[in-house]
Amino acid sequence: MEPVSEVEQQFLRPLNCELNILSRPDGSAIFNQGNTAVITAVYGPVEVKVQKILIDKASVEAIYRPKSGLPCVSDRMRESLLRNTCEIALVATLHPRTSISVIIQELQDSGGLLACAVNAACLALMNSGIAMKFLVAAVNCMIDQNDEIVIDPTDKQLKECKASLTFVFDSVKKNVVASHTTGSFTQVQFQESRLKCQLVSDKIFSFYREIVRKYASRI
Repeated sequence: MEPVSEVEQQFLRPLNCELNILSRPDGSAIFNQGNTAVITAVYGPVEVKVQKILIDKASVEAIYRPKSGLPCVSDRMRESLLRNTCEIALVATLHPRTSISVIIQELQDSGGLLACAVNAACLALMNSGIAMKFLVAAVNCMIDQNDEIVIDPTDKQLKECKASLTFVFDSVKKNVVASHTTGSFTQVQFQESRLKCQLVSDKIFSFYREIVRKYASRI
């Protein structure tokens, strides 16, 4: 495996986003992180079936659709983390007895797919106008064979990693609201990865602000 440069270790791949690209949903976004791409749609709050009614808050669901074929175990994991993250971020108590659905469609996985999906979901929720307690930003990193932490690795880099870690942070206190890990690592490596990803999350929150300014200027 070729050594990763210090620059490659610390920086995100280029970010790109378009909001409101679908006409039917209440909010939508297509988000690219490098060559990894996801499109997300938000529906709601809408009336909900009796069996899904929650008296004190909205029922939040996330549906993850892979690029091709039927969802596998890893897709269900992504779906669960996305649902939990959206539920934590939304002020669901404002919309009791309703449903909010977040549909995530994978377009291309070139590394960091879970983080890309979380960020796309946040952008689509922002576009929908549904009240949120905070925004969320996800950052993926890996620990390579030299025990170096690489931020936002590509799929090629991930094939040779010891471990992959994804952290989701809130925009208020930068606390971890969700995480997913694979591979083996020490407690020290976990904490170092968390801190580095936390610092990088500021760049994603700044990107969100740029997107809001961009679309606000069009109104």
